[in-house]
Amino acid sequence: MNTPILLPDRIRTSISLGESHFREFKSALEGIPGQKTPRDKKSIADDICRTLVGFANADGGELLVGVEDDGIISGLENISPKNIEYLEKCWKDGIHKDTPLVNVRVNRLELETHWILHFVVPKLSDRICLTSDGRCLQRKDLETVPVHFQEIQFSRQEQASRVYDREYVDNASIDDLDIQAVKVLADKVSAGMSAEKCLQYLGLADFNFNGLQLTRAAVLLFANEIWKWHPRSHVRILKVSGTELKTGESYNIASDDPIQGNILFLIQETWDRLRPHLTQTKLGKTGKFEARVTYPEGACREALINALAHRDYSQEGRGIEIYVFDNRIEIKNPGSLLASLSLNEIIKLDGAHQSRNTLVARCLREIGYMREVGEGIRRMFDIMRDNELELPKLSSEASTFSVVLSNSLMYSREHIIWLENFNDLDLSKSEKAIVVLGYDARILSANDIIKDLNLVDIEDYRKLVESLSKKGILSATMDRNAAYRFAERKKVSRRDVARYQITLPGEQKFPKKAEAAEKPSPKKVKDIQDMRVFIGNIPRGTEQHVITEIVNGAAKDYDIEWPIITSSIGPIYCVVHIKGKQYAEKLSKHVGMKLIDNSKLLARTAEGNGKNTS
Repeated sequence: MNTPILLPDRIRTSISLGESHFREFKSALEGIPGQKTPRDKKSIADDICRTLVGFANADGGELLVGVEDDGIISGLENISPKNIEYLEKCWKDGIHKDTPLVNVRVNRLELETHWILHFVVPKLSDRICLTSDGRCLQRKDLETVPVHFQEIQFSRQEQASRVYDREYVDNASIDDLDIQAVKVLADKVSAGMSAEKCLQYLGLADFNFNGLQLTRAAVLLFANEIWKWHPRSHVRILKVSGTELKTGESYNIASDDPIQGNILFLIQETWDRLRPHLTQTKLGKTGKFEARVTYPEGACREALINALAHRDYSQEGRGIEIYVFDNRIEIKNPGSLLASLSLNEIIKLDGAHQSRNTLVARCLREIGYMREVGEGIRRMFDIMRDNELELPKLSSEASTFSVVLSNSLMYSREHIIWLENFNDLDLSKSEKAIVVLGYDARILSANDIIKDLNLVDIEDYRKLVESLSKKGILSATMDRNAAYRFAERKKVSRRDVARYQITLPGEQKFPKKAEAAEKPSPKKVKDIQDMRVFIGNIPRGTEQHVITEIVNGAAKDYDIEWPIITSSIGPIYCVVHIKGKQYAEKLSKHVGMKLIDNSKLLARTAEGNGKNTS
């Protein structure tokens, strides 16, 4: 037979356990040890009110007044019975009248010849409690600290969203579900399994004295008339004319296509209606109109399923919105990122994940719409990268998580011109990414390459480096042993040592050594061939320092004949006089990769040092 624990014994146990997230001790004395005096009753009352508010706004707790921080019972010594009675009731006036505490239990009892006060306050879930002077406090670990009320609201909303799909629904029965869809799922789980057993096996239902009780996940996934159970289980596809959403007289929504239904219906129906927006019809080279895919279907489908699986269904007043702009698709779903995750962790693409709707996600995996949780974002990035499109942009705001897929190439105009120099090498997409990473003479580390390409297997990195090295466009500025020594000296990882550079096809792997080897002695300078590099297609009005900076990127000893104007309109050109054919060719290649005001510069070399007089 179990004997109920008496209050004094329970409080002694609490004191022996010490202060915690659920327990606080407050002394009725102040001063240094051995010379303590009674505290003012209003100071004690303020501590009581602050602590009870903090517990109520967190997970509830108990407060013992007359106990020191170290658990020594000092009691309410030298406090009159009238003042003790005042402390017992102080919380009633010390709490804001619009946010009252309820079910507070107060006990006065004697322990070890000392009187103490014991307060117990439950967690408040329907409101946020404030002190009478408007302070918002919350218990965090061993402290009661000030917090913004929105932080508490956010925490409670997130907690509600995490359990939403597991809550049971009153008055919903199996007759309210699409039984055929449930049977399809049951056969995937185990051939011949009944619909009722399948729902129980997946945690979507359970038997009680009233029969089969369905969870919210069951109705979200399979309900025939979803509007009975969730008013905003829908997706809106909004076609926007242009690249920005406008309002008022400039409102530019060309079409608004709402779709309502359970999750399985929304996946298929939304996808069918979204697909036509993923292509553009344009006049092709043959003179006929051709349909061109502007967004990869795989990435868009992953984004849609991710939104339906992980949206916050506890926000019943909002649905998923898909905005189709001329240059991008934005998918906005209710519910910000869970507090246990950060955008940086997700963008690292290392599989970090937290599932808000655990039952929904499990069923979508069983059906085959999803693989492992956390893989969808990674596949989305991989598909966009494989199609050489801008990588997805993710954002998490107060109550919305958004994914943006762009139809713009991931490379800038400058990068595209830079890549043209490597056209004959038949580079893979990953190799192109490394070449772009090394644009503008950037020296790369192993981790620069691994992180930019999201490489999981280090062997993939080694193969890429070896392939580019064999093609003669990736060279090391220091050998492996030198990299080891440098890393040890700087106390960094060897993979963080920048030692690779991209060189143009045909260039020497070690420019500095090559230049030093080819540097002539003073006696042979006169024998070096005089060369001219003609730089054309320079926009009229270009200042001389612009050209000088470009030339400085590839040459040292030179002279510029500037400018040469052949007509009153159009572009102009200049001539760079330089010694050495190899330096002239290097400068010509360098100039040919540059833009001024979106105009690609042209360059050619010629022998001789005579001034151009035409």
